[in-house]
Amino acid sequence: MKIMLSSAALLAMTASGALAQDVVRLGTEGAYPPYNYLDDSGEVAGFERELGDELCERAELNCEWVTNDWDSIIPNLVSGNYDAIIAGMSITDERAEVVAFTQAYTPPSPSAYAAMSEDADLESGVIAAQTGTIQAAHVAEGGTATLLEFPNPDEAVAAAMSGEADAVLADKDFLIPVVDETEMSFVGEDIPLGGGIGMAFRQSNTELRDTFDTAIQSMKDDGTLNELITEYLGEDSPTW
Repeated sequence: MKIMLSSAALLAMTASGALAQDVVRLGTEGAYPPYNYLDDSGEVAGFERELGDELCERAELNCEWVTNDWDSIIPNLVSGNYDAIIAGMSITDERAEVVAFTQAYTPPSPSAYAAMSEDADLESGVIAAQTGTIQAAHVAEGGTATLLEFPNPDEAVAAAMSGEADAVLADKDFLIPVVDETEMSFVGEDIPLGGGIGMAFRQSNTELRDTFDTAIQSMKDDGTLNELITEYLGEDSPTW
């Protein structure tokens, strides 16, 4: 109880300073279910939509959602097109040189390979991945397989399904419904990558980052974050 009360008090204090900004614009991709996607009305939906709305309510902030292609999502944050990224972005040292992360709102989840054949060559074959992701970096740094990059995850999956690539490497949470609904199957071993998923801010915007960081902690403290993770990412997804 003491932890929850201190988090709530700190949240109120940090939110009061952040309210100097009338509208906080949250940038997401809108193409990475179950984390974020566009529903039939064209509205942002998914795990991060519900999470972001709850964080804004706890911080007493007026927020709006902005969608942006993944390959330019960090440059457009830095240039001021929105104020934060909440888009399934894993925390990495390389990204932390450019943006300021909150604490992770999901624990590190495994990445996985999916393929049409159980005999897919993961060592020296062609592996599809979304550009600018920790999965693409893993394939490139491995040096034995050939990396085939695509601007969005659906195209990477399509390449593996069509035979253009031997397999696709992505977050397992993203691939589970793909495998369930297609003839693809998981191959090889799961790979732990990244330091969990967090919100990203301009490095100069520490006050707003701290406000959301405190809101994330309050959701961890009262258990609502674990409930959202289980609801959207599945009972097998790691929780806090």
